[in-house]
Amino acid sequence: MTDAGLRHGRASLGLSFGVQGVAFALLVTRIPAIQDQYGISDGLLPVFLAAVPILAGAGSVATEKVVARVRPGVVLRWSQPLVLLALLGVGAGREVWHVAVALGVFGLAVGALDASMNMLGVSLQRAYGRSIMLGFHAAYSLGGIAGASLAWAGARWDLSLLWSYLPVVVVLLPAALVGSRWYTEGKGPDGKGPEDVGAGPGGAGGALSFRLLLPLCLVMSFAYIGDSTVSNWSAKYLQDVLGGSEQLATVPYNVYMVTTLLGRALGDLGVRRFGAVAVVRGGSLLAAGGFAVVAVAPGAWVGMFGFTMLGFGLCVIVPQTFAAAGRMFPGNSDAAVARLNIFNYVGFLVGSPLVGALGDAWSYRGAMLVPMVLVLATLVYARAFGPEPARYGGGHERPHTADVG
Repeated sequence: MTDAGLRHGRASLGLSFGVQGVAFALLVTRIPAIQDQYGISDGLLPVFLAAVPILAGAGSVATEKVVARVRPGVVLRWSQPLVLLALLGVGAGREVWHVAVALGVFGLAVGALDASMNMLGVSLQRAYGRSIMLGFHAAYSLGGIAGASLAWAGARWDLSLLWSYLPVVVVLLPAALVGSRWYTEGKGPDGKGPEDVGAGPGGAGGALSFRLLLPLCLVMSFAYIGDSTVSNWSAKYLQDVLGGSEQLATVPYNVYMVTTLLGRALGDLGVRRFGAVAVVRGGSLLAAGGFAVVAVAPGAWVGMFGFTMLGFGLCVIVPQTFAAAGRMFPGNSDAAVARLNIFNYVGFLVGSPLVGALGDAWSYRGAMLVPMVLVLATLVYARAFGPEPARYGGGHERPHTADVG
């Protein structure tokens, strides 16, 4: 693979992450509007919200089987347009079964999309010989910011869901299809591709032990319970509990994505200076404080400050969890990361209905205390991120063999 081919592959995959950020943000920030359009009750809403990560998990498992026969780039090329068309279906329907089918397709396609994007990202990172995955996830954050901003504009101008989604899909679907021409899977300087990594029963670092990986799996679940709470409930919480307007209700997710982007951009500096354990502990405390502020906020703007704290706190946990798994099992890092990734769906699956059920049975303010406690539990497992500090570009990465941009 030439340097130009790698650069094109990296740019096209970054575009794919960005498009997915836009699509997901447009869905989750308009949940109150979706609920109103289809007449979905507060009791039934958690069922719809839970169905998406369940089906995404099924789509991700199916993708593992499919890529044994076709390349991940093929799966990504067709799953991303399907996600965009499913989003359009959510906006175009009128009956409850319409949105049920559209969200079902969206969930399955998102699972395939997420799995194939990260497969390509890992193979490209191997070819580069240095960490570039944070850049792809930063592109997702940028897409989320753009999508939340478009959702705010749609609410501000009182646009229907269909007219909010249609122009976005018309622009992004052709762009994604054109960009898919340059999807590529990189090979390292040893000539091995991702299918060769970790081959054999055990490499350096020994066989994968789920018992050793379990603390990181729990941390991943706790982090995504917090993340799904923001994604699925921030708009409704700000509007129904804190008395914000519909257009203001689209802002917390946007603020959350901005702070996530900033945290990812600056977090590596903190890890280099203070070590991964200290950064994870600090992020956990900051995120827990954010949930506490949201729970007791007297109004929408104080609630917005709480969601800002959440973005800065939660954003450092997940990347460091993946990095810790790679360090824990250096000879089986791909298998460790793949197994760990399952728990992001577990977190989304548990977080959304848990907050919804507690909100209906008790109060939504009280429900915010549950992810707060779970995020604080990360402190118990913080030592699993050490003892050596994670230093991107440090000794655990291979030396650069070529600078491809």
